[in-house]
Amino acid sequence: MNSFARPLRARIHLDAIRHNYDYAKQLAPHSKALAVVKANAYGHGAIAVAQALADRADGFAVACIDEAMELRESGITQPIVLLEGVFHPDELVVVDRAELSVVIHCQEQLDWLLVARPTRQLNCWIKIDSGMHRVGFAPAEFAAIYATLNACPHVGKLVAISHFARADELNLPNTAQQIAVFEQTLAGRFIPRSLANSAAILAYSNAHVEWTRPGLMLYGASPFAEAQPLATALQPAMTLESALISIRNLPAGAPVGYGGRFVCERPTRVGVVAIGYADGYPRHAPTGTPVAVNGLVTRLIGRVSMDMITVDLTDISEAQVGSPVELWGTTISAAAVAAASETLAYQLFTGIGRRVAYSYDE
Repeated sequence: MNSFARPLRARIHLDAIRHNYDYAKQLAPHSKALAVVKANAYGHGAIAVAQALADRADGFAVACIDEAMELRESGITQPIVLLEGVFHPDELVVVDRAELSVVIHCQEQLDWLLVARPTRQLNCWIKIDSGMHRVGFAPAEFAAIYATLNACPHVGKLVAISHFARADELNLPNTAQQIAVFEQTLAGRFIPRSLANSAAILAYSNAHVEWTRPGLMLYGASPFAEAQPLATALQPAMTLESALISIRNLPAGAPVGYGGRFVCERPTRVGVVAIGYADGYPRHAPTGTPVAVNGLVTRLIGRVSMDMITVDLTDISEAQVGSPVELWGTTISAAAVAAASETLAYQLFTGIGRRVAYSYDE
């Protein structure tokens, strides 16, 4: 990072991502695992993450052609699955050329595929709507679609795929119901299957079929709101850090920041940190959201502004201008910041702004 740059960066720990991928494989030892690197690897840098996993990943999953081609052009040769399939029939030319696997989740995509003229057989993942009711074929439609694709000479390997709606909510019956619908739909047919997202890899071993799809867990965050024993082994893959740029002492009763939302309850030492909502820090994070200064946990005070936040330094006497601040990482979990801000770690990671410098630790 430029020594004259704003003191804000996201440090990505590639060794943690490798650990988390290996852990996903350890939990489902009889399954292959697609590393989900859509949305720029959940804000961690898709090319760097894919290259870090290239010696061990069974394949990668992305949302769309552009994300897939970014990986191919960076030298990634492993299988890549387009989770949303194609959005126009002309994209099947790119799918063919780049040797991608394509999800088919609606009649239009099926029609485009059947009239395509690829130079090789295209591998297809048939999306079954087992209960999420977002995209996918109804279970009753599967037999005919499977037969049609199986008979098509330019269709190669087939995989059946579905997605869980509530696997991160551990005390509900929905996931077990979706597994039952999926298995009933496929009864009597030998076709590789893919069910488990991160939550199911950690909590539903009966969803560990031929392919798993670790996403959030790759980046060291738990998908569960409550504690879950297996999730404790995940290692955070991003440390978002900045520094103090100002310190001042305010008397009791002094307001801090826009709107005077926070009023000092006692004489307060206030630090200003170079990060704001334009950088991806959640604007609605309330007073009390945890922050670490010099490795010591304190709290956000006052409203988050575009470029700065204010933190309570009253009990951190050694803090000074230039002291390091961790917004989330190994001391402050992204989950804790997300919970305080009534959002998700997914949104924190993918919302990092373009002003944030990235660095990569091997």
